[in-house]
This record gives sequence, C-alpha cells and structure tokens, in this order.
Amino acid sequence: MIKSKDTASHAFRQLVDKGQPPVIMQVLPALNSGGVEQGVIDINAAVMRAGGKSIVVSSGGGRVHEITKVGGIHIQLPVNSKNPFTMYTNIGKLKRIIKEHNVSVVHACSRAPAWSALRAIEGTTARFVTSCHAAHKLNGGALKKFYNSSICKGERVIAVSHFLADYLEQNYQCDPNIIRVIHRGVAIERFHPNSVTPERLVAVSRQLRVPEGASIILLPARISRIKGHMYLLDAIAALKRRDVFCVFLGSDINNESYRKELDDYISAKELAGQVRIETKCDDMPAAYMISTVVAVPSLVPEGFGRVPIEAQAMGRPCIATDHGGARETIVRDETGWLVPVADVPAMTKALEEAMSLDARGRAMLATAAMKHVATHFTNEQMCRATLDVYAEVLGQSVLQAQGAPSLKVSNAAR
Repeated sequence: MIKSKDTASHAFRQLVDKGQPPVIMQVLPALNSGGVEQGVIDINAAVMRAGGKSIVVSSGGGRVHEITKVGGIHIQLPVNSKNPFTMYTNIGKLKRIIKEHNVSVVHACSRAPAWSALRAIEGTTARFVTSCHAAHKLNGGALKKFYNSSICKGERVIAVSHFLADYLEQNYQCDPNIIRVIHRGVAIERFHPNSVTPERLVAVSRQLRVPEGASIILLPARISRIKGHMYLLDAIAALKRRDVFCVFLGSDINNESYRKELDDYISAKELAGQVRIETKCDDMPAAYMISTVVAVPSLVPEGFGRVPIEAQAMGRPCIATDHGGARETIVRDETGWLVPVADVPAMTKALEEAMSLDARGRAMLATAAMKHVATHFTNEQMCRATLDVYAEVLGQSVLQAQGAPSLKVSNAAR
C-alpha cells in the first residue's frame, strides 16, 4: 500500500507553528457525489492534518460524515438555494459563523454561496477565496453572467484548469494576477492497482453484473445528456463486437426522463444485452480495474474532470473528448486518446485501438499513465497548493496591517 504524503504547505505550517492556526471555512451547495465535493473533503482533511481548524458549510448530504470523521466541523445551511431571499438570509448566518469561530479564510466553491459569503465577510477580518470548477453557460443574458461572476470575486480565484483560467479572463475579465491554477488531485494510495484485492474485484463484478470474459467499456458519469452516452452507444454499435459490454455508472437523480430516453436508445441500437446502467458503486478503484477501457465522451468541455486522472492512476486506457480539462490531463496517444466531440468514427477507432492492445502495449500505457498522474495530479499536490493560497491571503492581511505595499487584488473582492 502506498502511504499518503504530508499535504501541508510550508507557509501554512509556519502560521500554525507561530501559534496562529488558520480557521478555514469552505462553503458549497451540498456534500454528495462529485468533483467539487471530493475536493472540499480532501482540503478539509489537509487543513486538519496541518494543524488548522476546518469548517464546512453546506445544505448537507450523504458525505457529511467524511468531514466530521477527521475532526472537521460541518454546519448545515441552505447554501444550495438560488432563491434571492434565502441567499440574503444566509449572509447573516454565515457572518455569525465567521465571528463565532474567528474564521481566517472563507473559501466559496460555488456561485450562490459565493454571493452570500462575499457579503458575510464585510466587517470581519476573514479573507475571501473562490474557486471555479466549470465553464458556466453564458446564454442566459446579462443577469446570468452577473450571477456567474460571483466566482471571480475572491482575493484569489482558484481555477481547476488552465482552460478555466482562460475562460475567467476572457468572459469575466478576471485579473490574471489573482488566478491560481490548481489541478484536482487523486489519492494514489487509494487509486492504485496494488490497492485493490482480488476479493474486491469479484465483489464489484457481481455488483455491476458484468459478463465473465467480456471486454468492459466503463463510462463513469452522472446520467446526463451532456455526458455523451448516446454518442458512445453509436460507437459501440459500430464496433459490431458481441464480446463488448458497456457499463454506464452514475446517478440518474433529476435526470429520470433522460434515463428513459437512454433505455429506449439502447433498445433501438439492439444493445440491450451489452449495456447496463448502474446508478451506484461504492468501490470505484475496483470498478476501474475490471474495465478494459474507460470512456469520457462529454459533449461539453469539462472544467477539469476527475475520471481521466482516476482511470490513468489505475493504469486503465482512457478515451476522452478533445476539449476542456481533458487536454491537460491526458497525454495524447501516450497515456490515452483524445477524440473530436461527437465524432462516432473517431471514437470507434479509439475503442478498437484500446481494446486491441496486447499485454505489452497495455503495460506500457499503464506505466506511462500512472507516472503521469503521480507526477502532476496527486491529492498531495492539490492540497499543498490550496493551503499555499490560504497562507498567501493571510500573509497579505499581515502585510496590510503593517502598512506594507499590497499585491494587486480584485477591486470587487472586499
């Protein structure tokens, strides 16, 4: 088993050693499945390990226990609401939390919470950080763009990819001097082939009900039209291979009508015996391990996308759409494949190439992919860089208190 490394930044640790342990409050809509949620959980643990105090504010969810089990504090508020009245009432509630716990840094991880948090820090000593995880649509007019802009109001704005950093600069004129690109990370002590026992492989094979000896195509994503399920089905149909079995693995909550469309499309393609939709899996490392190839056929650019780095960490061949964060996480034709959006022939060709790799080819790709993730996309790197941002804004507050020249920050941040 690979041991987890220290995730504390030197600057953050210095604050702790000086008797000034930072109190970090992260605010997000809910604590369920998803990349934003996983990042908050990871940072919560890193803050606690570094000697700080961690508070997470959300509307609740199935993963609250992952905050509290490592010593973090969870406070439930309806910060998932986009109702203007609720967002307004959240301001006072957040301000009370900030003052009661002497919060050092408020980190807003979504748009609605960012608006409430921005107002809540007024009149307090808390610093403000935001993070951007998706390229939100701009087709809702000026009001929608204004709503989206809350994510640029931090003294530092964390973008989870260079793609998103460019998006913020180009569409919201976000000052590039305050943007910090911090790629998401994977826990390689968990997502590593050596960490998965044969018993776990048998258990997940039974749970997902995959046929023995089949070539498994895994698409791990919520059941949503933008994830490209139908496009992948077209490619599987074009393969004309009866030994291929595909698993769509992800929640269909709030997408039940599309789930019905997907079931109908599977039948129309005469793939009912080769495709299964599963809404839950408690052992994703094992699910990756039983796959022959992992597909990420998103129709819209992912802000980052955890699936490609998790699949590569497990040494699995990964095929993703050539846009968004995938361009930063997959080395084309070395650690995986990048194909044009909704290009069925290109996806079909990539699937054929991935599934035809011999043992030596798979081993070479796995080695390159695992090295790539270990070098660039570890949980330790992500946590350390995020704690560095917290230390940066806290150091900035000290400089300002001493009357020293300040770094350039957004005029709208405070």
